[in-house]
Amino acid sequence: MLRRAALPLAPGRWLVKSEPDAFSWDQQVANGTEPWTGVRNYAARNHLRAMKKGDLAFFYHSNVGKEIVGIVQVAREAYPDPTAEAGDWSAVDMRALAALARPVGLAAMKADPALADLALIRQSRLSVMPIAPAHWRHLCALAGADGEPWAAA
Repeated sequence: MLRRAALPLAPGRWLVKSEPDAFSWDQQVANGTEPWTGVRNYAARNHLRAMKKGDLAFFYHSNVGKEIVGIVQVAREAYPDPTAEAGDWSAVDMRALAALARPVGLAAMKADPALADLALIRQSRLSVMPIAPAHWRHLCALAGADGEPWAAA
C-alpha cells in the first residue's frame, strides 16, 4: 500500500488585540519580540495555545484607533503566563514583522460585506481570534499589502 507524504499545514492566521495606551504597535516594533501576556478569557487562551511558531497575526489597536496596524509572527509557542497570579493561563511570544501601509479600521471592516462573518465583528470582545484564509487575504488587500509574501493565506 502506498502512503502519501503528509502535506505541510498552512500556517495559522490570527488577530490579536492590544489597547495602545497599554501596549502599542510602536512598542511592539521597538521591542522586536515581546511576550503576549495578560489574556484572561478561556476562548482567547485556547487560541493562544493553538498558535504554532511561524503563524502570523494581525496586530489590532482596540479602544483607541480600532484598526489593524501591523503583522506579528509567533516566535514562541504557548507557555505559562508569567503575569498570572492564579489560574491556568498561557502566553506566546510575538515578533514584529511589518507595519501596514494603510491601517484597516473597524468601521471599514463592518461596512464590507466580504467581512460580515469576521470573528472581530461577530465576537468583538474576544482578544485573540482565528482569521479565515479568505478574510486574511481580503484584509491584506484592503491594507495595500496583497503583494507582500506574508499576505498569502
